Amino acid sequence: MPTVTAPLPDLVLYTRPGCGLCDEARAAIDLLIADRAAHGLPVPEVVERNIDDDPALHRELFERIPVIELGPGRLELATSVARLRRLFADVLDGPAAIRSATSPSNPGPASTGEVVRG
Repeated sequence: MPTVTAPLPDLVLYTRPGCGLCDEARAAIDLLIADRAAHGLPVPEVVERNIDDDPALHRELFERIPVIELGPGRLELATSVARLRRLFADVLDGPAAIRSATSPSNPGPASTGEVVRG
């Protein structure tokens, strides 16, 4: 049972024009959102931020995009569906869903290198 109630945190995708990895991240996000919606799970709004529009963001994130933030979670160079699925579960579904997703019968992804703020 999902533990997040409305309003959900926005999923923020930091990107820039011409970024192939950003296109991969966007496709992975679309896939996961469609899957979650089909299963009746909470789906965040997606907000894209072009780092070229903000000099401070450009300096901070240029070598790390695509960067995805969802609530307190943050992924840098985020193109892996497995990493994104884990971030969604961590933030939107709560600890019970995480334990279920990583139980011995379903070990889940190995170390993901996720960067979590909070």
